[in-house]
Amino acid sequence: MPSSPITFPGFEPEPKMHRHVQEAQEILRALGLPSDQTNERGALTLLGLLNLTPDRSWSDAENPMVGITPLMSFMAEHYLDQPYAPNTRETVRRFTMHQFVAAGVAIANPDQPLRPVNSPRFCYQMPAELLLVLRTFGTPEWSHSLAAWLREVPGLKERWAAERSMALIAVTTPDGEEIGLTPGGQNLLIARIVEEFCARYTPGGQVLYLGDAGAGDPIDRRDVLASHGIVIKDRGKMPDVVVLLPDRGWLVLVEAVTTHGPINPLRKADLTSLFASSLGLVFVTAFPDMVTFTRYARDVAWETDVWVAENPSHLIHFNGERFLGPYE
Repeated sequence: MPSSPITFPGFEPEPKMHRHVQEAQEILRALGLPSDQTNERGALTLLGLLNLTPDRSWSDAENPMVGITPLMSFMAEHYLDQPYAPNTRETVRRFTMHQFVAAGVAIANPDQPLRPVNSPRFCYQMPAELLLVLRTFGTPEWSHSLAAWLREVPGLKERWAAERSMALIAVTTPDGEEIGLTPGGQNLLIARIVEEFCARYTPGGQVLYLGDAGAGDPIDRRDVLASHGIVIKDRGKMPDVVVLLPDRGWLVLVEAVTTHGPINPLRKADLTSLFASSLGLVFVTAFPDMVTFTRYARDVAWETDVWVAENPSHLIHFNGERFLGPYE
């Protein structure tokens, strides 16, 4: 029979001895968290935010939206011999997660900032910017990424606070349609893709797909893709933005780096297969800034383009003689 959680006051079960727990504590100390948040409970909370199971490496870290109860279930399943008692849920929330939010390690309700505290859907997510930093842990890039994060986090926290005051990010597509994206995460970059990249490089284009991790997809015209012989049922395989240029017969596929990483050779091959048709395919990876681009430059596939939001009027071409165009 499964053992019952231990509930006597003050008891916190010992985690299974795994190097990720100690590494998470090291990371939290490097991020400047106080000692009360760099204990084993804090380490386990960080691992849960990253969905980092014992068999995965830091480069595989993710940033799902997750509530306190699922976090505790993650800890029990992967790192604890004895699960935390249910009555310790408030301890995790008050003495770990609150401080994580204050330090910029987590964002509360990135999909719906105005969600009530007592909502069963109240959740947290690792900021996309910090996720990129933590994926470098254990590599030569770690110290540089960490230093850059520590310089940027005060401004980032101010920006996140401003974002939370908005119900939605207002976005206007090239054809004048006004939509809203849930604030936070990669949607800030996606909004800039639509309003700045598309305005400059796909004038007259039709946005057929626009992903929003927080609340469905505000634009989903896969029926138009189907009319061109492209049938994709799983939205999880879609790039963040798909734009049709009917006058040129081009389909521009734009991936925000904060979602799946850059369009590397494997992702390019997948997209080529998914969108196979008579339309010419153009592949673009969007980055928020040059610092992020330099972390991923060596992974970008040839015969693709790169757009950096902080330099919106320029493109970086990884595609030889073509400039923002499909190859036969």
